[in-house]
Amino acid sequence: MGMTMRWADRVERRIKLRDLHILLTLVESGSMGRAAKRLAISQPVVSKTITDLEHALDVRLFDRTAQGVEATVYGRALLNCGTAVFDELRQGLQDIAFLSDPTVGELRVGGAGPFIDGLIPAVIARLVGRYPRIEFHVTESDPATLCHMVRERQLDLAILRTTSSIFGKDLESEPLFDDPLFVIAGLHNPLSRRREIDLRDLVGEPWALPEPDNIAGALVADGFRSAGVPPPTPRVVSDSTAVRTRLVEMGRFLTFLPGSTLHFAAEWLRVKILPVTLSMKAPPIEIVTLKNRAPNAIARLFVAELHAVADALKQGQRDSHDVSNPNKRTVRSAPAK
Repeated sequence: MGMTMRWADRVERRIKLRDLHILLTLVESGSMGRAAKRLAISQPVVSKTITDLEHALDVRLFDRTAQGVEATVYGRALLNCGTAVFDELRQGLQDIAFLSDPTVGELRVGGAGPFIDGLIPAVIARLVGRYPRIEFHVTESDPATLCHMVRERQLDLAILRTTSSIFGKDLESEPLFDDPLFVIAGLHNPLSRRREIDLRDLVGEPWALPEPDNIAGALVADGFRSAGVPPPTPRVVSDSTAVRTRLVEMGRFLTFLPGSTLHFAAEWLRVKILPVTLSMKAPPIEIVTLKNRAPNAIARLFVAELHAVADALKQGQRDSHDVSNPNKRTVRSAPAK
């Protein structure tokens, strides 16, 4: 115990935030020269800082190569520690700023395409009126990338639909609401005038679908297979919800959208839900965060607002039954005020 305490005391006295900042910059830059330029300090200062850190820890943090430097396993461990330290410091400073002025702060939120087009902007719109000086940084990507960004502390939280297999032990998820998928066609598509459609009638139609490894595409394929129908072969493959939706509005393409996207885009989307049922069990929309990382005050505000919007959607679906009525042009729920 005494030896451990002496070692810890020695490290605590010799490792400063500035040292960790230089370490992080060196890893990102890949060379002493580039790191020094980014930090506006001399290269010998960078070199001496790393040498002193290695001496304090009694391990080699970087391997020197002709191309620059590369972090060793010890360097990566200290990098992870440094990233966590600066992230916790950033969150603490934000909490202090928020306590002194609840209208100030920053939130980094990510979402898969359908939720970038509807749910996330709706929540932000509700918050900006009450907190006009909160700054929102919004990232759109696929679920695997979003989980990686949460894990690397590049995002405070992510909104997505996926399987738990990509979460890992360091992430946790909170179910938000169930969001069924609907097949949609453009208003001028002949299929939009039909009152009854068999799923088999749609196999040969031009489809715009996500990449095969996208969970939404897999759900639709399962829906076709459950009905004993082979999944359609897409004419256009894109993970972009906007691209697929524009193709549907402009021509004879078909695609699918979650009910929440149709609800929030009801005023401008020129599409109609086709009267066909996809039998599938879709996983719920979830809020993904880093485990054992206390959310900052603004993240807590955002999550509370997410639940308020989700509750309005669920209540609207129960009251109007529009979600189960595919003859409606869009899915309408209780307005999110």
